[in-house]
Amino acid sequence: MTDRPHGGLLGWFGQVLAWLVILGVALVLTVAVLGPRLSGATPYTVLTGSMRPTYPPGTLVVVKPVDPDQIRIGDVITYQLESSKPAVATHRVIEITHNLAGETRFTTKGDANESADADPVRPVQVRGKLWYSAPYLGYANNVVSASQRHWAVLIVALGLIGYAAAMFVAAFGERRPHRPRRARHVMT
Repeated sequence: MTDRPHGGLLGWFGQVLAWLVILGVALVLTVAVLGPRLSGATPYTVLTGSMRPTYPPGTLVVVKPVDPDQIRIGDVITYQLESSKPAVATHRVIEITHNLAGETRFTTKGDANESADADPVRPVQVRGKLWYSAPYLGYANNVVSASQRHWAVLIVALGLIGYAAAMFVAAFGERRPHRPRRARHVMT
């Protein structure tokens, strides 16, 4: 007879749910943080509603550098508003033109905007083409600096790994069959 309560089916579902949450969080962190770092991409946060409903404010957009010749109408690009200035916008390309000198220009427009952006985008302004996006992760991206983000991700990842290991050890311990203790005979 054991003195431990059995969780039964409810306990099993609880463990499965906990593992799914851990794996889901780990996957989101990997995709959102490690993916861009390993591929040379850059994460940006959508701050305005110009790209609603596809990319509402707070969406993390990850853009990958791309040759301007690979940009097509319908692509979403992130570009500097003014050359050599840090401010960027993320809008959809609605037209590609070439001036008399043969230089390419991209006409962009926010999905929620009624008219195209006033100034055409030159290839030198393009930071990259949208690779993927993650709703709401942009808020977290804005809260911490790059250095803080690195340490926060490391701490959270180690915490999740530690928690998963503790759950594994606890689950393994619960499943081990208990052996009856042998009676010790003491001679006096």
